[in-house]
Amino acid sequence: MNSYRSVFVTLFFCLFACVTGVGIVVPLLPVYADSLGAGGVTIGLIFGAFSISRSFFLPYFGKLSDRRGRRPFLVAGLLGYTLVSVAFVLFKDLYSLIFLRFLQGIASAMIMPVAQAYVGDITREGGEGMSMGLFNMSVFIGLSIGPLMGGGIQDAFSLEAAFLAMGGLSLAAFLMAYFLLPSLAEEPAPAGGRVPVSYGVLMQDRLLMGLFLFRFCYTTCVGIVWSFLPVHADRMCSLSSTRIGILVMLGVFVSGVIHLPMGALADRISKPWMVLVGGGIAAAAVLSFRWAVDFSDLFLANCLFGFGGGICMPALMAMAVISGNRTRAMGSVMALLTLGHSLGMMIGSLLAGVIMDLTAVEHAFLFGGMVMAAGLVAFALCMDGGASGRQPVRS
Repeated sequence: MNSYRSVFVTLFFCLFACVTGVGIVVPLLPVYADSLGAGGVTIGLIFGAFSISRSFFLPYFGKLSDRRGRRPFLVAGLLGYTLVSVAFVLFKDLYSLIFLRFLQGIASAMIMPVAQAYVGDITREGGEGMSMGLFNMSVFIGLSIGPLMGGGIQDAFSLEAAFLAMGGLSLAAFLMAYFLLPSLAEEPAPAGGRVPVSYGVLMQDRLLMGLFLFRFCYTTCVGIVWSFLPVHADRMCSLSSTRIGILVMLGVFVSGVIHLPMGALADRISKPWMVLVGGGIAAAAVLSFRWAVDFSDLFLANCLFGFGGGICMPALMAMAVISGNRTRAMGSVMALLTLGHSLGMMIGSLLAGVIMDLTAVEHAFLFGGMVMAAGLVAFALCMDGGASGRQPVRS
């Protein structure tokens, strides 16, 4: 059986390569769609289509990976990402963008929760925060490097070159997963055909519902920032693609850098309190976008948003790993959390698009701050006096 370190490193770099590729086009799609005549709702649909399909398939792939193992879904999802990346170069209208993002969401449903579940399977008890904080750095650093690369590639070459770069990195991730991950029979926690806990039972777990609701509200804000910060920066400040890429990169980069120390801290102090503190900082940051009028304002607001996310997310995911081990349904638990992520991204981008069309893009950030505040209240109510996350699951 491969060691913990070799499996962890392989998963880390697979996800890093894949996410960096996807991050390349994050700051480009809204402005590209705007140039094609898309309104706020259509821009929201381009981002929301990804979350719609991912939300639909997440429960299926998460639960199935608990029964049949992790590797097959990771390999298939990464191959799907590669093929969709190439298709972005071939189709250049708004309807195609929406459809391709829908297909990309299906591929994503096979990757993120399954990779996180795999890491959860091999994590030692008491080291959940450190393990998930380190692993999730692959996502945040990839997403921070990707937008910067995307803006630079478009300014130096073309949008098509940025899509091809996304495809090349996705292909590299697929090859790494195919050749370097252990076979299904050698997985650290083989499923063995066991029937996992149902979603109906998991959704009765108070702690899991608190984690789900907070993740949903937080990623609603992420959806708003990712979808409409580029538009706000383009319209209000007339920034170049490179500078917009820097802005999108900043929040993700700051969050990724502090994930490791915050993950280590989460193994030593109250995880629920870290979630509440980080969420409060994120709520204030989203509200501050409302009054940003130049690059420096946007710079500071995005750094603050990343700092809040970097505090709360390692603690949240450590609590999810504890719940996955407790319920013996790691894939389903990670799928449930990722479902909250997808629904938040979808609803955030769509509702913010409606707000932008009816009023102004700045008001979308006010809406985001209100949602984040609601998430803090919901999480606090679901925590039973700072619950550790080890209460029994009802069957």
